Amino acid sequence: MAKLRLSMACSNYDRTRALFDGRIRVDGIDLHCLCLPIEEIFFRMLRHHEFDLSEMSLSSYVVSLFAENPPFVAIPVFPSRCFRHSSIFIYYDSGIRKPRDLIGKRVGVPEYQMTAGVWIRGTLSDEYGVPASSVAYFRGGEEEPGRPEKLHLSVPPEIRIQSIPEGNTLSQMLATGEIEALYTARIPSTFESGSGQVRRLFENYQQIEQDYFMKTRIFPIMHTVVIRRQVYEQSPWIAQSLAKAFKKAQDRAYRDLGDSGALSTMLPWLTHHAEQTRALMGSDFWPYGLEKNEHTLKTFLRYSFEQGLSKRLLRVEDLFAPETLESFKV
Repeated sequence: MAKLRLSMACSNYDRTRALFDGRIRVDGIDLHCLCLPIEEIFFRMLRHHEFDLSEMSLSSYVVSLFAENPPFVAIPVFPSRCFRHSSIFIYYDSGIRKPRDLIGKRVGVPEYQMTAGVWIRGTLSDEYGVPASSVAYFRGGEEEPGRPEKLHLSVPPEIRIQSIPEGNTLSQMLATGEIEALYTARIPSTFESGSGQVRRLFENYQQIEQDYFMKTRIFPIMHTVVIRRQVYEQSPWIAQSLAKAFKKAQDRAYRDLGDSGALSTMLPWLTHHAEQTRALMGSDFWPYGLEKNEHTLKTFLRYSFEQGLSKRLLRVEDLFAPETLESFKV
């Protein structure tokens, strides 16, 4: 019987590489992998549904579930996770020195619904008393003018969002003080230029993020993997096949991190970093599946609802193909 041929757009991470290079095969599926920039993947999948499956912004996926005919179904695989205290940038002359100084300020966001922004706003609200509605949001391209929201949004009136002027970028507006802070997934070029006017709110972010994890046990999920619903409904078995294959590919990456004979990445102290991470977060520090991620996902769904993105508070079980929520036992 011929295998089902499916296209997948995804970043070529260490945890997905074994799918790209063929070391891991997917049961019953001939997977055609495309490695593309994240922004391109999300744009093409959300706007045009171009791929059979793809990596997807967790926030965009949650918002898409409220469409009249939700176009995707996810599997509990999370190829991107990131602590986001390091992703809050400030204009130094604005006088912002601590989180509560953000209240009343002009804050840039490439897209209001982007996952990094949801986590940043939620964390600032929960941990520092800075409600999502306490700032004014300015939306637009970080490095290129004209970036739109990928999905239509209808947010409550207390969430104030306006587009930046045509031809402007958030990175440059932050450097000149036209906005006073920026919540973003990518480091702005005006920070990397080293002028000193653009700085991180949390300069000692690694320690703060480690403390946050110890307090909350949350390692924020950024992306999941989605299947076009039409493809899934025609062959529901593919959800479990894909989930198994992604887990096998991740297991390869875990093993590579532990191989001190030849370092798997260009980090001189990779072994030390891996040992530190396991000591703090456990051996399965980047878990897939529902059980180990339920608390993190519940927190994200609450943030999405509180910030006006979700029309109702979803359950974690609402997110994923039901076949992937349990497994056989021998």
